Amino acid sequence: MFGGGRAETGPGSLPATEPAAKQGIDTAGYQMICQRYKNQYRFASLYHHEHRIPLYSSYILSPADGKRPNTSWMYEPQLAFSRASSEMEPFITPVDQNVIESQAILQDFKNSNFTKGHLNPSMHQKTKEDREATFSLTNIVPQRAGSNSGPWSRLEDEMLRKFKAFCEGQMYVITGAMPYKSGVRWINNRVSVPEYMWSAYCCPSYKPNLPESIQSSFPTYAAVGRNDRHSGEEIVPINVKARASVRGYDVRRMTLESLEGILRQRLGMPITLFNGQCQ
Repeated sequence: MFGGGRAETGPGSLPATEPAAKQGIDTAGYQMICQRYKNQYRFASLYHHEHRIPLYSSYILSPADGKRPNTSWMYEPQLAFSRASSEMEPFITPVDQNVIESQAILQDFKNSNFTKGHLNPSMHQKTKEDREATFSLTNIVPQRAGSNSGPWSRLEDEMLRKFKAFCEGQMYVITGAMPYKSGVRWINNRVSVPEYMWSAYCCPSYKPNLPESIQSSFPTYAAVGRNDRHSGEEIVPINVKARASVRGYDVRRMTLESLEGILRQRLGMPITLFNGQCQ
């Protein structure tokens, strides 16, 4: 159930097991979550127990048919209780201690100076229920507002435009968080803060005769975004001409191979993000 709960196969499309990140990543210390909401699987995340954030979420992009939902934040009972339901549930007060120990809670983000950054953004999901399902904290990482509402938001919009303009089948997306090389940094001594965000997509079936300016974006493309404006520039350079509110939160577009190389070096493990026609 990797590319999303309702993926279909057929001419020009990939099997529902895309992408292949779990097969290409050492998952020791992680738990795979098939994110289930209202009795239906919606997307998948690989969750790090100690860091209390996902390494990534993977999904099939489908443009929203409505607005961002006004919904309650949710947690995963299956992380807190071994025999619990796999259905995500809204937080209730007081929060059970098993939930507090097993995953991030809303209190962790309070007064943290970080926003709740979606890996699977709600506006990349078609139905109201699909969009509501993205509001699980197991799909969230601490993200600076300058990134979340600035260059990273523009990257998400760009992916939507490319899908609408050029894809003729499904677009498979995997979006994740990259830890600091120097060691883990925390909010509330509980939740790990990523130094970078990263994302990759694959659209194996796309329009012929692509404009020359867009040809390098298909079938695969990727990006890395800064989540710390004070980080070095060896991975993502800083645009000194950017307006002050977003300067230092730049996003660098790149090939899938370049992203996989960066992740191999930073995570210290072999990385393959996609299978089949996406490889």
